[in-house]
Amino acid sequence: MLDLLSVSDSESGLSLEISPATVYDRVSQGVALRLIDVRESEEYAICHIEGSELIPMRTVPQNLQSLDDDGPLLVIFCHHGVRSLSVVDWLRRQGVENCQSMAGGIDLWSLQIDSAVPRY
Repeated sequence: MLDLLSVSDSESGLSLEISPATVYDRVSQGVALRLIDVRESEEYAICHIEGSELIPMRTVPQNLQSLDDDGPLLVIFCHHGVRSLSVVDWLRRQGVENCQSMAGGIDLWSLQIDSAVPRY
């Protein structure tokens, strides 16, 4: 079985996934990150990470231009990390190298980082 946490893209050198703890640490240290939530609006209404931007997975192709810039690292997340990993794979195939999927999604974020974020 392939360990997705250790797989990196040969072009960017970034692993496909980033842990919630690493995301939290970077945000706490003032590192600029762009948090992109690819869940549906109904899921976002249940809970979300403060400061995140909702771009549902199905709308990512229409938003490609806004995601393909030289800005901060894109941290893509969903409920459990499956959809976001697919989005990161797709983005990298489109030439967007500066992106990673948050492993475990918002559910793991709630368990490990912020229990005030409701689980569903």
